Amino acid sequence: MALRTPLYPEHHKLNARLVPFAGWEMPLHYGSQLEEHQAVRRHAGMFDVSHMGQIDVEGPDAKAFLRTLLANDVAKLNAVGKALYTCMLDERGGILDDLIVYLRGPGTYRLVVNAATTAKDLAWLNDQAEGDLEIRRRDDLAMIAVQGPKARALTLDCLPPELSGFAAELAPFTATQCGPWLIGRTGYTGEDGFEIMLPATDALDLWQILHAAGIRPCGLGARDTLRLEAGLNLYGQDMDETTTPFDCGLEWTIAWEPTERAFIGRAALEAQRDAPRRWTFIGLVLLGEGIMRAGQPVLSQGQAVGVITSGGFAPTLNRSIALARVVPGLDPDCVVEIRGKTLPMRIVKPPFVRHGQILVDLKTPTSGF
Repeated sequence: MALRTPLYPEHHKLNARLVPFAGWEMPLHYGSQLEEHQAVRRHAGMFDVSHMGQIDVEGPDAKAFLRTLLANDVAKLNAVGKALYTCMLDERGGILDDLIVYLRGPGTYRLVVNAATTAKDLAWLNDQAEGDLEIRRRDDLAMIAVQGPKARALTLDCLPPELSGFAAELAPFTATQCGPWLIGRTGYTGEDGFEIMLPATDALDLWQILHAAGIRPCGLGARDTLRLEAGLNLYGQDMDETTTPFDCGLEWTIAWEPTERAFIGRAALEAQRDAPRRWTFIGLVLLGEGIMRAGQPVLSQGQAVGVITSGGFAPTLNRSIALARVVPGLDPDCVVEIRGKTLPMRIVKPPFVRHGQILVDLKTPTSGF
């Protein structure tokens, strides 16, 4: 039987179309994926993301452990409440998962990982753990993401008074905690907003208050088109254990300094960094009709030169966009093969959309990558 979040009864009540996802029964949409997408771009929408894994790592050796475990350096978290995006790698530099780590206090961290990889991540963390620390999965918590240009203002009025003032002062990629509640100014849509971690027993009340304030419930369908427009990778599609951060545009998440920090995968990444690049990660915009999908080949002069890793229809651009892994130095006159037909497209640099604004040039001819 599929797992269900504390908000499952509410999704039923709102007539959500429920689908299996990563072992969970989750809302795909509540009637119109397109309207939910536009609600987040133009106003405010909320997502039940309680299926994502929340893992606390605590103890005197937690910082040293995470500095070894993660490609980015948690030593950058120099104040309580700061957050960091990072990859967790194996010894070959392959990406086991991508995650956000929050510093909650001295030697006290929370990792938010992908739903499909939570069990694998926990096993890896426990296998690698050394020293005086505790690793604890927080199945007692739920998580609601509120995103959009009006999200912060509307949410602040819905929070407990003791939290609202602190949440109002949050800078991007910081968080505040009050008791078991943790509110981060983070997200996965390219819009401003909050990700709220709270006791599962409080989730339904907050969801209904947010809904009454005019924040639209949104499903996984809109979440995927929003993150694609934002140029954000999806684990299992754009990256996995066969790819390194170099292969999927995440080189910026590697903290090379200090050079003596020996994180897992470092030796493999250094070898790849010093070798000719095998892949470049790019954005694509389809020029004609059709929808680009993951797995479709990118062709140049009749030869396969890459593959689309994520693709779909972008409501904000009113055309199909994609992320793709291609060979370096690709000729701009490349095409994508869709159902046996080759269609022209443009190479662009993600993100496609950020804070409601289209960021890619759809008119000027592109140069090769």
